[in-house]
Amino acid sequence: TTIDADPNVPVVRIVREFDAPPPRVFACHADPELFARWCGPDDVAMTVETWDFRTGGSWRFHHMRGADAYSFYGSFHEVRPDELIVQTFTFCGVPDGVALEHLRFVALSGGRTRLEASSLVDSFEGRDAMLSSGMDVGVRDGYAKLDAVLATG
Repeated sequence: TTIDADPNVPVVRIVREFDAPPPRVFACHADPELFARWCGPDDVAMTVETWDFRTGGSWRFHHMRGADAYSFYGSFHEVRPDELIVQTFTFCGVPDGVALEHLRFVALSGGRTRLEASSLVDSFEGRDAMLSSGMDVGVRDGYAKLDAVLATG
């Protein structure tokens, strides 16, 4: 997993390859039960409150760590099966900090997928706050769990 901050634009880019074809990786983003199995750090439990996975739909989920709850919500702006998800992403603790995310599912040889994700925020301060929040741990832990979900078929 690579996580890079663009020096010229307040965006974070994440790239990760998976040993599964795009339809399987995409399905793990589309299905709320599968998504809840892998999204986030290892030390949180996740519940999905709303999941209307379609262009124009919305989503909301919660991560729980002990007695602490962290809630997130957004809208699906564009959904193209096995190819692209464009969505907003908001942490309820910072409701003015809306990120615009693009997730591209790129087919590679050997039935593999490269996921190319970008999160654009409105300022460098917002981007740096996102990076210092521990999001890298959630991304790395989550993608490791996604590997396990994909391995189980």
